[in-house]
Amino acid sequence: MKINRKITYKVMSNDSTLVKALFEKYTGGTASPEEVKQLFAMIAEGDYDEEMKNALLVELQATDLQDDYDNERWYKVFNEVKTETVIWETKEAPHKSHLIKKISIAASIAACFGIGVYFYQQSAKPTVNTKVAQNDIAPGKNTATLTLANGRRIILSDANKGVLAKEAGVNITKTASGQIVYEVKESSGDKNTINTLTTAKGETYQVRLPDGTDVWLNAASSLKYPASFASVAQRRVTLTGEAYFQVAKDKQHPFIVKTDKQEVKVLGTHFNVNSYADEPATKTTLLEGSVQVTGLHNERKVLKPGDQSLLTTNSIEIYDADTEEAVAWKNNEFMFGNDDFRTTMRKVARWYNIEVVYEASAPINLQLGGFSSRSRNISTVLKMMAKTGEVHFRVEGQKVYVSK
Repeated sequence: MKINRKITYKVMSNDSTLVKALFEKYTGGTASPEEVKQLFAMIAEGDYDEEMKNALLVELQATDLQDDYDNERWYKVFNEVKTETVIWETKEAPHKSHLIKKISIAASIAACFGIGVYFYQQSAKPTVNTKVAQNDIAPGKNTATLTLANGRRIILSDANKGVLAKEAGVNITKTASGQIVYEVKESSGDKNTINTLTTAKGETYQVRLPDGTDVWLNAASSLKYPASFASVAQRRVTLTGEAYFQVAKDKQHPFIVKTDKQEVKVLGTHFNVNSYADEPATKTTLLEGSVQVTGLHNERKVLKPGDQSLLTTNSIEIYDADTEEAVAWKNNEFMFGNDDFRTTMRKVARWYNIEVVYEASAPINLQLGGFSSRSRNISTVLKMMAKTGEVHFRVEGQKVYVSK
């Protein structure tokens, strides 16, 4: 059962010390449900910029992240928070009800500074041992392997900027920012000249295809594409894993993304495809334009901006998307608002190149909401999840053991 309701909480106090204290507890993950409601009511009705900025700096200093503070970013996010409606969502799970906060912009106050916030449950314990084993794991990095049509493999983190190769009338260049760019030099091209960009776990990369389409490739993914689209009627690429596409418009040459379970056909648009083999469904999320999704049994659905299709073995269903969450990885963030716990841990495993081991007591139906920068070590993410008191972690080498 899913219930959405708006909550109003009348504030009788104008105590700047109180809002500062509540904000410190909120970002620290120890605020009670009533304190959270009171905090956001005070934000909506009062002017507490300085108090909350000071509280944020306390949190940053406590986590050695004070260098991440940026005054311009603070005001941008905080002004959005003051106009955001506070929505609470109740979700029924077996044997337990969880009260989940759905305040994405508000949580961004701390998330955009890399400290993450609001892993929270109604049943969270006020004091929790969040210790994670001392052997920490560093985050993933911007690299990939480019395999050319002739079989030559280029490790992109090792490659110098400049021209890497020339194929099918195209120069393949690595920019100073690390992006791979295909630049057409001749009008002719061989459609059989296929390149493959591959990321391992803990890797991500961006490529500009010969038609000008930009693609961001998530960890443990691969993209196959022709070195030139000059002689093809359709711009076809093949994806495994996850990628975000900003497709260059060309009405005469539709752009098609093929996975093992579906095809997505577009003319020019922005969308995300999540098609990992270890996920139960293929998700296509549309941010701009229009796409047509076709399944293995030739079923078709047309998406409009804000839609997300879920393709399973039986059907394609359309839902309202949380587009911010769907593309959080592209913005170097984790965002777990709508994920179950095992899905969350699969995201973490791909980025930190770890193996997750679930002990007998590990939670099954736990659902968390939260943000964290993907630029932080794994301990930051695990400690925030552990603050709920519902899960604990032990890190040994590249394995993370999960228990109650």
